[in-house]
This record gives sequence, C-alpha cells and structure tokens, in this order.
Amino acid sequence: MHTVKEAAQITGLTEHAIRFYTDKGLVPTVRRSEHNVRLFDEQSINWLFGVRCLKQSGMPIEAIKTYIDLCLQGDPTVPERSAMMKKHGEEARRQLEEAKRHVAHLEEKMLLYEEILAGKTPDTTNPATWERMRYMHGDVFYASTVLQEK
Repeated sequence: MHTVKEAAQITGLTEHAIRFYTDKGLVPTVRRSEHNVRLFDEQSINWLFGVRCLKQSGMPIEAIKTYIDLCLQGDPTVPERSAMMKKHGEEARRQLEEAKRHVAHLEEKMLLYEEILAGKTPDTTNPATWERMRYMHGDVFYASTVLQEK
C-alpha cells in the first residue's frame, strides 16, 4: 500500500491533485487507514494514471467521473465509453483549430509590432490613440455608439 506522497512520486501527480481526485471519487479503489489516511494499492495507482491521462487530454473532471463510473460497470459500457472518447476528440480538435486562429492573430500582431518598432507604421495598437488613428485607418477600428452619434 502506498501513501499519498508515494502515489505522487509513482504517478507524477501532485499530492494536492491526488487528494482532489480521490475526493471527487475518481479513484474508486482507494482505501483509508484507521486514522483516515488514504492508502493506494496497485489498482488505485492504475486509476490515478488513467485519470492523469484523461485530464492531460483536456477532459473535464465531471466527464472523467462519468467515464470511471462506466468502467466500473464493465464491458457492456464499451460503446458508451467509445462515444465519449469520440466526442472528446471532436471537442479537442475544435479547440485546436481555435488555438491555431489565436496563434495566427498573434503572429499578425507581432509583425505589426516589428513594423511599429522599425518606424514603418504608426502605433495602432493602443486603444487610447484610436480616436486620432480612426481618421487614418477608419476601416480597422470599431466604431463606438458614442462616435456613431456624433
């Protein structure tokens, strides 16, 4: 049997994470000593590795709990677990595409800053100067309702 500290060393999780996961019911085989100390056998360590894997994939705690509950029901839940992984994969791909859009936007901003620093273009990145810049680059800036009323 392993303590929380030992389980952390084995799994690479923090002691805090292990306590959190056990409190959320994500380690169904964890035991308690007569002094209420968490004790982990090899199966509990396997559950922790599984939780770590799912968490690293971006799966929310609630979904991990559902997945574990299904695992405990055995082979009849394989189709449902498979569907969960498919859905989670689709969400991960959506988030990846969103992250790619964020990176592209940041790359454009970095190029703009390089041009500003080189003196090739005025600083249009500061909202405090947009009122003045709006007349230079009107199509770039959002029109506030106050400006539209003028």
